[in-house]
Amino acid sequence: MTETIYGQVIGKANHYQAVPDGNGGRRIIKDDMIRAYERSFKNQCKIYKNRLIDGRFKLQVKVYFLSSANDLDNAVKTILDCLQMCNAITNDNNCYDIHAIKCVDATNPRVVFSLIEEEPSLF
Repeated sequence: MTETIYGQVIGKANHYQAVPDGNGGRRIIKDDMIRAYERSFKNQCKIYKNRLIDGRFKLQVKVYFLSSANDLDNAVKTILDCLQMCNAITNDNNCYDIHAIKCVDATNPRVVFSLIEEEPSLF
């Protein structure tokens, strides 16, 4: 089963900001762009939403960026976090295999993905 999420995926690396923590220090939070993408992903995710995949899984993903300037690795981090936020998976550390392809579509950026659960062992 494949699912498509429309919109330009936002890589996490450059979308954090430092804000006062109330104790004279600073803390790091997500900026508005990454939060908006996470909300959009959660709203669009229908097939895998609330599947709560709790075991090991493989992520197969094609990321269609607006241009070739974007980093695939940062996009994959965002996608895994979004999958956890919409309860498709219980924990992104259960991902044991990632097959990711970077594509460019200047008019229709999107993420096309599938999750393959590992079959339980008989032994």
